[in-house]
Amino acid sequence: MTFQELQPKISAIIADTNTLRDEKLLAICQLLNANVEYYNWVGFYFANHENKTLHLGPYVGAETDHTVIPFGKGICGQVAESNANFVVPDVAAQDNYIACSFTVKSEIVVPLFVNGINIGQIDIDSHVIDPFTEADERFLEFVNQEVAKLY
Repeated sequence: MTFQELQPKISAIIADTNTLRDEKLLAICQLLNANVEYYNWVGFYFANHENKTLHLGPYVGAETDHTVIPFGKGICGQVAESNANFVVPDVAAQDNYIACSFTVKSEIVVPLFVNGINIGQIDIDSHVIDPFTEADERFLEFVNQEVAKLY
């Protein structure tokens, strides 16, 4: 399924008035994991600005020990501080990387903004080296614009 075909499905999940926010987030994770071949782990992290930590929200994929990540640590923690997308073509070449699994080869993290504040991010791991393109970034920015409507 193309990103263009997935967009209305994301919007429909967000618009569904019969499901709770976390159920919608999980449904988005499931949709992306099932329909984008190289999206092997899909999840959301949410910021606690007081403690400067990220907290794991709904996700699909291998279980992770990284339920709380300090700002600045790993790719997710860096995005919490930079407010910018971060694409890692090859995690083995990245210095400040928190290894989740030996099967993870690349990662993309896109911040989630509500009223100009970075409240979290969508994080995607892939078992493939360098699969992410600008199209992934634009699509995930769209996903986060839709998710922002829930907050």
